[in-house]
Amino acid sequence: MNRFPGYPLTETWFPQGDFADLTMYHFGRHHCNPNYSVGPLMTWNHYLFHYVVSGKGVFYVADDSGQLKKYFLQSGQGFMIWPGQLCSYKSDELDPWEYAWVEFNGTKAKELVRRSGLAYNHPIYLSEDSERQELMESSLFKIIHNAHLPSMELLGYFYIFLSNLISSSSQHKLIIEGSGRETHLKKASEYIRQNYQRSLTVQDIADHCEIHRSYLFQLFMESLGISPTQFLIRHRMRKAGELMRTTGYSIGEISSRVGYSNQMNFSRAFKRSTGFTPREWKKSNVK
Repeated sequence: MNRFPGYPLTETWFPQGDFADLTMYHFGRHHCNPNYSVGPLMTWNHYLFHYVVSGKGVFYVADDSGQLKKYFLQSGQGFMIWPGQLCSYKSDELDPWEYAWVEFNGTKAKELVRRSGLAYNHPIYLSEDSERQELMESSLFKIIHNAHLPSMELLGYFYIFLSNLISSSSQHKLIIEGSGRETHLKKASEYIRQNYQRSLTVQDIADHCEIHRSYLFQLFMESLGISPTQFLIRHRMRKAGELMRTTGYSIGEISSRVGYSNQMNFSRAFKRSTGFTPREWKKSNVK
């Protein structure tokens, strides 16, 4: 059954049979026309994963508070829709996407999705393991383009797909166990406090924590309401203020001691942070 007449589309309904633990319901691949949209808004009865094969598009989804979020996606990324979750999605006007999808459920489905790090409020798939991502993509295509195979064989490919989805997901490392988020946040903040004097980058912090930089950013924003860069700058400005109060160092020496090789860059950052230049702040706060 072609639900999108006039558009290149391949889709298959899977015979669920007695596969109670984990089963597919529906899978396919669709090369969309410009501005082609699904929704708004719609709900699904099962988990539904879309993988962007090429092109670009936008995904709108309601979180658990009912707030509508908007994500711009491109080739190599994906999104998960939860049972009953409101959403819609639309292909780009100039570079419309082609996506592959699989709809699934079962008693093990929720736990397997949880292992990937994808969540109701964090539905976007990003990969930090290109080899595993390629295996995930390959197994998904084997399902879609070999619908004539016995159902158990297709389900075997689906297990391989889920295994590689979990392994390649950028969010996977953050949810290895329940304390992962707090552990990573503590490790990152301590690393910043110990190394703020250096020419520190967000990538340095992410590498130290062994997580993807995009999820380091997400972790800080969700836990502290600021980015890792903002956390670093605020810590540097606090240390600069302490040095101005307690030492006779020049502004140039202080800027160097808090990680700035250029005094002008330090002065600009200090004014953006406090509303005063270093000299103005020192005059008002140091007796």
